Amino acid sequence: MRKYNREQAVAYAREWAFKRNPKYYNFDTVGGDCTSFVSQCIYAGANVMNYNKYGWYYKNGNDKSASWSGVEYLHKFLVNNKGVGPYGREAKIEELEKGDIIQLSFNGGIFGHTLIITEINITNNKKHILIASHTQDSYNRDVSTYMYEKARGIKIEGVR
Repeated sequence: MRKYNREQAVAYAREWAFKRNPKYYNFDTVGGDCTSFVSQCIYAGANVMNYNKYGWYYKNGNDKSASWSGVEYLHKFLVNNKGVGPYGREAKIEELEKGDIIQLSFNGGIFGHTLIITEINITNNKKHILIASHTQDSYNRDVSTYMYEKARGIKIEGVR
């Protein structure tokens, strides 16, 4: 087991928030690129993929795991992963730090958007969680500016 490099994950987010890395397929026109972008960020901080059938990996746009680009599948992989790659747990938003993940549900049901935390600021005793994302390209956007019904956090605890 080794540490997840949060700084590398956030540096990747900063570099690619408003553009697309040509190494990866752009999913904007087929459901959105948010989870693929966050997976790219996580990969920058983990530097290992899980090539098992139900793992977390990307070879090309046609050969990738469901968890690479699917909101619910990424959650399921990270919180259940006992094998190679990044792993984490569902956590309260207050527990999260830079490099962790937030997923949003806009209708109170299925979660449909994945964000990576880039910064956490405290002003006037209020915590401001800033994120990066694709589909609605953002960097250091306050998560409170989204209109959503539910949010869940995923704390990345390490890498195997």
